[in-house]
Amino acid sequence: MVQLRETQRQTPKCAHVGQARDVTPSAEGCEDCLRIGATWVHLRICMTCGHVGCCDSSEHKHATQHYRATDHPIVKSHERNEHWAWCYVDEILL
Repeated sequence: MVQLRETQRQTPKCAHVGQARDVTPSAEGCEDCLRIGATWVHLRICMTCGHVGCCDSSEHKHATQHYRATDHPIVKSHERNEHWAWCYVDEILL
């Protein structure tokens, strides 16, 4: 289970943090890269549905593509020892 930290949930400048849920990752790696046999640089997890996608440094930018297709606003780093989250809509680090 992946969660936002309490301090992230209390970010006053983000109007979308209330849409974040406790989620279960959809895959061990980038779901879409695994499907097409591609590689990724870093992983991000959608805090609305648990979709695991690759970062914008990766060739396919699947996390951002997921946001554009679904409008799910909050993504969190899915890398070990990284705890930051990002709101695509407000363009703010949580």
